[in-house]
Amino acid sequence: MKLTRRNLMKTMGFFSLTIPFSTLFESVQGFDALQLVEKYANTPDNQSEFWFWVRQSFTTSPTILNLNNGGVSPQPKPVQDAFIRYNQISNEGPAYFMWRILDQGREPLRKKLAELAGCSPDEIAINRNTTEGMDTIIFGLKLKPGDEVVLAKQDYPNVINAWKYREARDQIKLVWVDLQLPSENLDYLVNAYTSKFTSKTKVVNLTHMINWNGQILPVKEIAIEAKRKGIYVLVDGAHTFAHLNFKIPDLNCDFFATSLHKWLCAPFGTGMLYIRKELISEISPLFPNDNPSSTDIRKFESLGTRSFPAEMAIADAINFHNLIGSTRKETRLRALKNYWVENLSKFSQIEILTPMSDKFSCGLGIFAVKNKKPEEVADYLFNKHKIYTVAINWENIHGVRVTPHLYINEDDLDRFVSAVKDFINNNK
Repeated sequence: MKLTRRNLMKTMGFFSLTIPFSTLFESVQGFDALQLVEKYANTPDNQSEFWFWVRQSFTTSPTILNLNNGGVSPQPKPVQDAFIRYNQISNEGPAYFMWRILDQGREPLRKKLAELAGCSPDEIAINRNTTEGMDTIIFGLKLKPGDEVVLAKQDYPNVINAWKYREARDQIKLVWVDLQLPSENLDYLVNAYTSKFTSKTKVVNLTHMINWNGQILPVKEIAIEAKRKGIYVLVDGAHTFAHLNFKIPDLNCDFFATSLHKWLCAPFGTGMLYIRKELISEISPLFPNDNPSSTDIRKFESLGTRSFPAEMAIADAINFHNLIGSTRKETRLRALKNYWVENLSKFSQIEILTPMSDKFSCGLGIFAVKNKKPEEVADYLFNKHKIYTVAINWENIHGVRVTPHLYINEDDLDRFVSAVKDFINNNK
């Protein structure tokens, strides 16, 4: 289908009756953006005019260079404006406007999320973050003493802690994978997990992109072997949803949790949980409704009072994402990572701890300065140059994590590379 302004607006739900309030694409800014998308539809992705528009859509600090977007991403101005608008409406009469008006947008929002995820709306629960989604599955699965769960030492701490608590409470057995990263060896990565499978294995916990160094795991390949053995596949997708161009069913997983306030740039405290439809009845919710054994995905949304403005503004974040396009976005994020990695690699003192292959990495990367502690480097970058990164010291991964987002450009990364060079020259 030829990419035209009308087709793109249809894709983003502009012509549908979704949420009864104005969106980005009814504004002059949105109209200009659609013109740019149409202009560059069939041209290379590194068009400076387009990315300048994206940059101007964010309200980030003019003094601090934020290269830690992996923790939580800023929201573009249209998403901030939507949140403010929904919050103001809510405050006109909270009980009425939140429960009677804004909540009407939940099902259209669920549909938009499902379209982005490539699954049925009846497999998507709207929650607050990846941890909540992962905990829902970790504590909702029916496991008995002696059942085994395969997971990695490089998984996210909150996830590890939840499994350890489940182990202590229910006497299940945790079987640990200790990944040697970075790796571009598909067989090694798959075998690291599948070699741990036994007749007692009930669940394999997979982090789609390791948050410490940006390593992408071959989830689909591991899941194929897991399914042969009747093992549940639980995926932590905190760093891949709206970062990589994929659909959740592509992974062949049973459960997938993500934070929408990361790469989708939705409001803080918004998340999503996918559960394969036929498994919904098997999972007990953390916050039960009147029918915990229901086959309805909505049973996982009995959270009590939550931020309706934040949830409703997710739709605006999806619109912004769709305007850019998943493929264009992934390509740009990878190009930004490759740019700083290639420039830092020129220094003999630098070690790059992230794979360079497109199959195994994208926008998140990590580097180390030989014989220097990560916190020394990160502190220097911020104190001397006001460049915000994060020091990583976790298991066998030690370095400085760098996560640019779409509003970052090559000039920013030149500033970063220059600052690292300054650290090297002044700390020999």
